[in-house]
Amino acid sequence: MSALKKTALTVLAAALLPLLTAAPVLADDADADRSEDKQPKPPAAMSTVGGTLLGKPGTQVNLAAGVPVLPKKLTGRSWIVADAESGDVLASHNAHWRLPPASTLKMLFADTVLPVLPKDRSHKVTTADLAGVGEGSSLVGVKEESTYTVHDLWMGVFLRSGNDAVHVLSEMNGGISKTVADMNKHAAELKALDTHVVSPDGYDEKGQVSSAYDLTLIARSGLQKKDFREYSSTVRVQFPGEEKKAKKGKKAPKRETFEIQNTNRLLTGDAGLDPYKGIAGVKNGNTTNAGSTFTGVAERDGKVLLVTVMNPSGEESLAVYQETARLMDWGFTAAGKVQPIGELVKPGSVGDGSDKEAVGDKESGGKGEAGGDGGTDQASLGDKASASSGSSGMGIAVAITGGALLLLAAAVFLVNRRWPLPDLVKRLPGR
Repeated sequence: MSALKKTALTVLAAALLPLLTAAPVLADDADADRSEDKQPKPPAAMSTVGGTLLGKPGTQVNLAAGVPVLPKKLTGRSWIVADAESGDVLASHNAHWRLPPASTLKMLFADTVLPVLPKDRSHKVTTADLAGVGEGSSLVGVKEESTYTVHDLWMGVFLRSGNDAVHVLSEMNGGISKTVADMNKHAAELKALDTHVVSPDGYDEKGQVSSAYDLTLIARSGLQKKDFREYSSTVRVQFPGEEKKAKKGKKAPKRETFEIQNTNRLLTGDAGLDPYKGIAGVKNGNTTNAGSTFTGVAERDGKVLLVTVMNPSGEESLAVYQETARLMDWGFTAAGKVQPIGELVKPGSVGDGSDKEAVGDKESGGKGEAGGDGGTDQASLGDKASASSGSSGMGIAVAITGGALLLLAAAVFLVNRRWPLPDLVKRLPGR
């Protein structure tokens, strides 16, 4: 080969080398861009129920001197931190993004149906009662031709997220269609206008959506009910087993029971996650479309917070609980220091019944900011309650003493635009 040809090949190789070595990196970058494009984006404009800032995409918080920055590890598509008693929204991220709710929708089911069915009423389950339970549903183990009380079934709904129990209670309420209609009507009364119910159990269905804001409204409404609080704070209980028929000439065998435990990991704890101090419910969920969802309520030092997290993308174990715990820690630290960005509105059945959006706009404290940037990554879960083996609830239980308090609470709400939870009582001894 001539010297001229060698020189030409050397020059060509030198020119191509950067392109050849760069090609894999460019492909990776392109894949990353395509992956990013596949991630759903929140709408540019969302509902403004509760305040204008709550309708804006991204993180909204009024950071000012003395206000702690938000934690870094927050990957939920939507979340909200609110004072359960005053209704003040302390911070949010895509609060009104309409997303699949999974079993957190069971909070609306319970808030709607609990007042209708006496807890001591018994029902013998039929084949028709269990028809339509979605494939792969979470089940508590309700059996046909066996009798359960309404109380038993609610334990199955709250602790095991049993879709079988939901369907039986729905049939007792007049059927699935009626129950869905009742739930949608109740959501409208609560001004949970992002919520549309298709299936009462939260199973993935086309068009079934809610939002972090709505789930928090719904939880706040449910917590006004004594039975709702009891069920959502119960750690474990014995559930009735299948009723077996008596053999000819003999008595029926004694009905056995089996233990069920709450699937709320902030209540029970799990590997790498201790129970959260002061936790008192409320409900978790997980489906293919919804990912993990969770609404929790906790009390600490006289403050009661509600936090909802929907569909975190973080790879850490039990991410929805970890992120909820971080937001609760932040909320307890920020309470009394941060200017609210909005409020949890009063239900339409209380007050003038107006269904207007942008109710109670609370922008006076300044514009909302993206609070996640620059935050310290402190989960601060060192102060926790020990795991409980009891069956009547863990953490703080809220108590109510009759209808008079409900009327009083409604009156206070009308005057002060507040809807306080009933008086809190200390946890049971040994909790």
